[in-house]
Amino acid sequence: MTERTAIITGASRGIGLEIARRLAAEGYSLTLSARHEAGLRNAAQQIVTETGVEVDTVVANLAIEDDVRTLVAAHAARNGRLDLLVLNGGVGAEGPLAEMRMNTYDLLFAVNLRAQFLLIQQCLPLLRKAAALEPATGAKVVALASITGVAGEPNLAAYGASKAGLISLCETVTLEESGKGVTATALSPGYVDTDMTAWKRESLGRAAMLTTGDVAELVLAVTRLSAHAVVPNIVLTRAGAQIWRA
Repeated sequence: MTERTAIITGASRGIGLEIARRLAAEGYSLTLSARHEAGLRNAAQQIVTETGVEVDTVVANLAIEDDVRTLVAAHAARNGRLDLLVLNGGVGAEGPLAEMRMNTYDLLFAVNLRAQFLLIQQCLPLLRKAAALEPATGAKVVALASITGVAGEPNLAAYGASKAGLISLCETVTLEESGKGVTATALSPGYVDTDMTAWKRESLGRAAMLTTGDVAELVLAVTRLSAHAVVPNIVLTRAGAQIWRA
């Protein structure tokens, strides 16, 4: 019960996988989740090969409420505590507000906000338990939001609005739960070079994007804060003339 544990959603590739690799190197026992079993299994094997750290995997679609509950129950059964919840799983969509279909809007909010709310809610007993066991550092929630949740971006109205809601949710978690040792931080990066942003590589160039390592480094920094320190939102922007833009 002294080993630190973490749940990471969207962990089969990109930002989630890099965060998982860094946390494994720090000695965390991990529960990784993603929608597709093959990619999740490959990610877990990569981490075990690199670090020797035990990794559990749970296939879960965040749009399905029962999958979210199953994920948390599986982690609880194996670990009994949760030191870090990394809310990385999400979906994106681009298009003018005037033309966006409402079923696309509904999916964005179901995955990017409703599922995150439910995950936090289900994990709170485990987070509180870890915080009681480790009062100096407490337990943390880190949510991958977006700079578009801070500064609006053309053609990303629904996506940005869902991420703005996530930033607000993190603030409320800290307000309500910090007395029990649980705090939350939103990370709000611009475009990060992953499969999800492959559609921007032609217009931006990969060299102009943030790296998954940039984001993972900030997650580690948050885990090292004392229980008395909270960073509500970290905005990570790309270098150049487009500061505060995605």
